[in-house]
Amino acid sequence: MSNFPKISALGDHGILVRFEEKIESDTLKTVLEFRELIENQNIKGVVEVTNTYNSLLISYDTTIENVYGEILSLFASGGSTNIPKKNNYKIFYLPVCYDMEFGLDLDHISKVKNLYPEEVISLHTAPLYQIYFIGFMPGFLYLGGLDERLHIARKNTPRKLVEKGAVGIGGNQTGIYPKNSPGGWQILGKSPLNFFDKNSVPPSPFSPGDKIIFEAITKEEYFKIEEQISNGNYTLKTEIVDG
Repeated sequence: MSNFPKISALGDHGILVRFEEKIESDTLKTVLEFRELIENQNIKGVVEVTNTYNSLLISYDTTIENVYGEILSLFASGGSTNIPKKNNYKIFYLPVCYDMEFGLDLDHISKVKNLYPEEVISLHTAPLYQIYFIGFMPGFLYLGGLDERLHIARKNTPRKLVEKGAVGIGGNQTGIYPKNSPGGWQILGKSPLNFFDKNSVPPSPFSPGDKIIFEAITKEEYFKIEEQISNGNYTLKTEIVDG
């Protein structure tokens, strides 16, 4: 590799691999390729590999001596060149209602950005977003691709309760709350979908590298989809792309 990542211990049971400090598709591609490589090696003691925009956390249940050498050798050999390239990804079309009842900060965003609410919605639904990683809670999607005209600071005082499905903006990112929780993002809409279900296999249909398109829906459509989901009659619109 031309830019060898930084590899260091993290706590008692983790190894942190840090790539270039960039938030971009090429860096994410490298991160995900090495994640796949490590997972396919079946290294004894490695229990989980998770990613962020530009890093990997390798969690293990043995001693670091048992895994560090193997991890280091993978990167030293430029291991990603040996990974069978998977260029397929999914595009998910996510319904979002931007009605003021759900868009708690839509008016605020409009005023700060000197835009009409309709312009905010248009700008938010235009991009093809990329899922960089999933955190800070199970099912929370961190999406790249937000129009610069919508970049806005988080709230000075976070809300004690942000409802499940709320779609928000924080800085240069947009994301979706998968369950009720405190949160400081600026909320501009709400989706009726379930983003994480521990009883499903897999618990979330989304993976880093997949892409998202937001589709604006009315309140009536929101409640109709919510009912369909409750009855088990809703199918999420998805497209598989051979990239």
